[in-house]
Amino acid sequence: MRLTQGTFSFLPDLTDEQIKKQIDYAISKKWAVNIEFTEDPHPRNNFWELWGLPLFDLKDSATIMTELSSCRKQNSTKYIKINAFDNTRGVESCVLSFLVNRPSFEPGFELVRTEDVGRNQKYCFRSYATEKPEGSRY
Repeated sequence: MRLTQGTFSFLPDLTDEQIKKQIDYAISKKWAVNIEFTEDPHPRNNFWELWGLPLFDLKDSATIMTELSSCRKQNSTKYIKINAFDNTRGVESCVLSFLVNRPSFEPGFELVRTEDVGRNQKYCFRSYATEKPEGSRY
């Protein structure tokens, strides 16, 4: 199963050159960029780990690409994404988010069905990645 979330989720994985072009675009718009990673990519998991500090006021994508390379080295078996934030309206709004790394094996999700009052059925998704303790999931 291939996780599809983010701006370019239905395209093949981006090359480093394509990632660099997206970062250059974000920098040209004066957006702040950050790098995040996680083992649990559930769409409602809003709490990915932040790699370093957000990168503000950069003029060149080389710094972000260096940070991405470092993040990939230490988190090669995790999902990594790049986010860009626009603060022109007085709040940090995420305007671009895309995956730049994924584990070699993506465990996927299971559909969990539970019975509720009056025999009503409730459904939710659970990531198979959360079956094992953090740090040993892949």
